[in-house]
Formats: sequence, C-alpha cells, structure tokens
Amino acid sequence: MLDTIARVNDALRGVLWGPPLLTLLLGTGLYFTCRTGVFQLRHARLWLGCALRACLPRRKADRGGQAISPFAAMCTALAATVGTGNIAGVAAALTIGGPGAVFWMWVAAFFGMMTAFAENTLGMLYRRRGADGAWHGGPMYYIKEGLHAPMLAAAFSLCCALASFGIGNMSQCNSIAGGLSGVFGVPPLATGLATAGLLGATLLGGLQRLSRVTSLLVPAMALFYMGGALAVLWCRRDYLPQACGQILSGAFDLRAAGGGALGFGVMQAVRVGVSRGVFSNEAGLGSSVLVHTASDAKEPCAQGMLAAFEVFFDTIVMCTVTALVVLTAGVYDPARYALAVGTPLLDALPTGAALTAQSFAAVLGPMGGAFVAVSLALFAFSTLLGWSYYGQGAVRSLLGARAVPAYQVLFVAAACAGCTMRLELAWALSDTFNALMALPNLAGVLALRRDVLAEWRRWARANHI
Repeated sequence: MLDTIARVNDALRGVLWGPPLLTLLLGTGLYFTCRTGVFQLRHARLWLGCALRACLPRRKADRGGQAISPFAAMCTALAATVGTGNIAGVAAALTIGGPGAVFWMWVAAFFGMMTAFAENTLGMLYRRRGADGAWHGGPMYYIKEGLHAPMLAAAFSLCCALASFGIGNMSQCNSIAGGLSGVFGVPPLATGLATAGLLGATLLGGLQRLSRVTSLLVPAMALFYMGGALAVLWCRRDYLPQACGQILSGAFDLRAAGGGALGFGVMQAVRVGVSRGVFSNEAGLGSSVLVHTASDAKEPCAQGMLAAFEVFFDTIVMCTVTALVVLTAGVYDPARYALAVGTPLLDALPTGAALTAQSFAAVLGPMGGAFVAVSLALFAFSTLLGWSYYGQGAVRSLLGARAVPAYQVLFVAAACAGCTMRLELAWALSDTFNALMALPNLAGVLALRRDVLAEWRRWARANHI
C-alpha cells in the first residue's frame, strides 16, 4: 500500500514540480518586479530600513493584545522558513544540481521577494477580524472573497493543514532526533517527548506566547549559525573566489548540458535551484501570509516589505553562507558527485545534513559536527513553531475555531512520532502538498494583481516614492 502511494506521489510530484510550475513561480515574481520598477534593487534601503525599524521597541499590539507586532509576525514567518532547508536543503541542491544550483536559488529568491511582497500585501487587504478580536487572514481569504472561489480556498486550506504535518512537523522532528542521536547519543524517543512537551507548552499560550518565543529564538539561532559559518569561511577565505567561480560557471556552462566535464546540465541546475529555493523561503506557497496578517500593522505594503526581507534573509543570506561553507571546506567534489547522481554510488557519499556537518567538521574539528546538530535542532524546532500556526489557521478556515484544539493535540502527537519513524514518504508527500498550495495561491495573486498594484501606487504616493 505504502509502495503504491509512494509511486503515485513520485509521478504526481514530478509533474507538479516540472517546468510549468517553476515558470509560474518565477514569472509571478518577474511580473511584480517589472511593474514596481525592480523594487528589490531600486528601493533596497527602504525595505531593509523597514525591517530594521521593525526590530525597535514599540507600543503594545492593539485590541487588548490580540494582535502581534510586525516584527513578531516576521520572526514567526522566519521561524517557519529558516529551517532544515538552510542546512540540509542547500547541501542536497549541491549534490543533485551542482554548484550552479546556488545561482538559481538566488534567482528564485530575487523574484520570490516580490511574490512574497504581493501575496502578503494582498493578505493584509483581505484579512478579517475574528470573533476573538484577532486578525485572521491567508490565501484562503483572498481566494474566497477576491477570486470568489470557495472550493479553491478550501483546497488550499486542506493542503496547508496536511503539509503542516509533513514539512512543518514530522520531517523536522525526524531531523532533530537524527542529529541529536548521531552526535550526542540522545535516544529518539527522549527527543520526541521533550520536543512534544516544549511544543505543547508553547501552543497552550496561543499566538502571543508563540510569537514571543520565535522573537527570541529566531535572532538567537541565526546569530549562532552565522557566527559558526563565518568562522569557517574566514579560515577558508582563500578558497572563496574559487567557490564563487564554481557557482557562476555551473549555472551557465552549456557544455554540462551535453554531458561535459561537470556532468550537470544547466536545466538540472535551474530545476533543482529554483525548487530548493522555493522549498527554503516558501515564496509563492502563501504560507507566510497566515502569520503576517495577524500583525497590527496598518499599512499592507509595509508588512509586504517585511515578507520580502524574509525571503532575502532566508535564501540570499543564510542559504548562501551554507553553500559557501560546503564549497570551500574541501569535502565536496562537484565532478565526483556528478558521476554519482542517479547511480548507487551516491549512497556512499555524504548528502544533505551529513555533507554540511562534514564540511564544518573539516575546518572546526569534532566541534563542527556538534555545531551542525545543534543548529539543525534549533532550525527544525523553529519551523515546527511557525508551521503549527499555519496549520491552525488552515483548520480554522476549513472547520471553524472549535476544531483548532483537536488539531493542536494531533500536531503535538505527530511531533513525538516523527522523532522515531523513517519519513522518506513524508518528505515526498510534503513536496506534493507544497505544489498544491502554490497553484491556488498564485492563481489568486495573479488574478488580483490590480489590487496589489493599486495599493502599491497609493502607498508610494503617500510616501513620496
């Protein structure tokens, strides 16, 4: 039975993550990039400044604390995006797509910034106050009310709720247990119980407690990881020009398409780079809209700029640092991996998190493996927190607020189970649900593009841009 599900899912995933969806993802970002005059570059100081100002102390959220601050919303969204993809996903992209995949991750992130800006601006325009006084929003709201497609909105909510158990829960918990067991010898069951306990305590406090935890956790874990990665890059700084050259040559070397020296085709680098970039920053999936719309921000475009910064930080900063560590550490050989892809030889080579851990260990010694294990645990737990809120929002939209407590119980139980199970199928199903989320979300964003552009023009005039 499971074998049949796996085969069907593999076939469906191959179709969904093919050129049409990747083109749609890049095309949506390209459209808004052109219509806003390449906002990412021309107004970089604006969106960077907006992100920095959001970090400053501010007044309490409105409506008796039912809303959260824009910074807390950004941190909760970053908690979901800055996850195992930044450690294991980047190494996997290098393994399958070669160094050139990193360049196409940059491309996906550059255009994805405007996709995130558009979907979150739209989410702010269509959000609604709930009976509890809190803001509720997400793609299901603008699909239902703007696109007048309630069935499509329900399909998005269903896929989001299901994906939260895969990409946002069991897969992440499995990474936590694997890392702690391999390096520190912690039994997976103990990790599962501890993870479930911490998660349950956080969920009991509602969005306010969850946002406070992520507001502390995300900056701390980002600084921790960046500090270790920059230490490695400083030690291997002489190899940085070579690593950058590998990225650029791998992205455009047409000889590779014919089976040349590197053995990676340009299209392979494009496909892997774009799909891994989207997997990491989630631009176009619509997931981050659920938490950004919970903020007490008054200006939709201002919150949209925080979403754009989120994509920039996740992929262009965090993923790039990981890629450079792997490329400079001396563990990864592009030609060797090129010959192994698609053959049993790949099983004998370190891939994913193992490749990243070996790269850190090659420079930092045994401490490098422990550093990656701790980072992986922090990143995965933060993703667990962010996706728990996404899933709750999807269930609330689909079944009503009364169903949320039952979802929370199932989510905590799944976290414990995820630490003790093999989850190759869960990862594969997550990819499929991600694509099924992206399709209705992008349909809504493109159909309501005039709403986004009208709000952008209004905001730009008001701020003399």
